[in-house]
Amino acid sequence: MLERTHDALWVAEGQNVRFFGVPYPTRSAIIRLENGDLWVWSPVKLTAVLRAEVSQLGPVRHLVSPNKLHHLYLKEWKAAFPGAQLWGPRSTIKKRPDLEFYGALQDDPPSEWLPDIDQAWFRGSFAMDEIVFLHRPSATVIVADLIQTFSDAFLRKHWGWYSFLARLDGLTQEQACAPREWRWSFINRAPARRARDKVLGWKCRNLIVAHGERPGAIDQAFLTKSFRWLGA
Repeated sequence: MLERTHDALWVAEGQNVRFFGVPYPTRSAIIRLENGDLWVWSPVKLTAVLRAEVSQLGPVRHLVSPNKLHHLYLKEWKAAFPGAQLWGPRSTIKKRPDLEFYGALQDDPPSEWLPDIDQAWFRGSFAMDEIVFLHRPSATVIVADLIQTFSDAFLRKHWGWYSFLARLDGLTQEQACAPREWRWSFINRAPARRARDKVLGWKCRNLIVAHGERPGAIDQAFLTKSFRWLGA
């Protein structure tokens, strides 16, 4: 289940989930922090195999929802790892009143993972916000829905004639950006541009996305293109 991409970073491929009637692939990132604690981003469905593999890496201390759509499996991970703290932006916390969150994520990383992880808060949309992360030791940027990279093969197999919607939305590998309707919802782009500028200032070499093919090695030019819709 787990693929190691760095000494302290693993990727877990999850099951497809249906969103607006079409399947979306899911992916989680697991980071071992400097102190040995595990930080789990966008938890995917927790199978027995995945639980066993994660348990071998260290104690799970942080379960992180990057936006209000990435909450489906928080409850089962919390049940499996009761010592973990739940984190998410205020929008996720509002959506899941049944869960007890440790804190609301904003622009600056909390002290719990500050040495290892930086973050940028994309907000200004009336629909949704998102926290984008940087794993400093591996120079890996971690993005949930602001960059989506569906392959033609996946779209042909799973979306059929709906594939044109993904292309229209900008969700293909060659376009690699946020859905068109979400981009349009950013009526106040100033805070999102500040977050974009912060991300572009990171020294990044790799990218992990939740939905689509993993771009792998990238540079600032890739991210600049993905966020060009925010303008100057």
